[in-house]
Amino acid sequence: MPSALSTVALPRDDHFAAQPTPTALLPDPRPLVENLARVSVEILAGVREIEQIGRWVDEDVYRNLLKRVVLSNRARAVKNVKPTHPAISIGSVRVMSPRDSIVEATVIVHGRHRSRAVAIRLEGLDRRWRATALHVL
Repeated sequence: MPSALSTVALPRDDHFAAQPTPTALLPDPRPLVENLARVSVEILAGVREIEQIGRWVDEDVYRNLLKRVVLSNRARAVKNVKPTHPAISIGSVRVMSPRDSIVEATVIVHGRHRSRAVAIRLEGLDRRWRATALHVL
């Protein structure tokens, strides 16, 4: 005889899932976009810990960035190169909103020897911006 718990279908409760927040209730995303771009390049350079951006990115972004950190660390170890703080400056920043509570941005980060583009998607969740995509090109 099946137990009472196995026959009861529990309704899915979205109350505890991340809740979308309208753009009007969120701060200007530009400072966050610029900081995420700068910090991401510093993390890949090995001079900043990835944990420092944990609260601003979702799990997929964190995992993907962690993979790149491991690869960067291995490449430096093979070449016997120590991490050095990159001299970077923020170039052009483009921020657009394809719909409410979504921001997509590109940031050009200029270094001494090369410039990189950082593409970021922010979503308004639980009353703050959170990066759901981040790609350092």
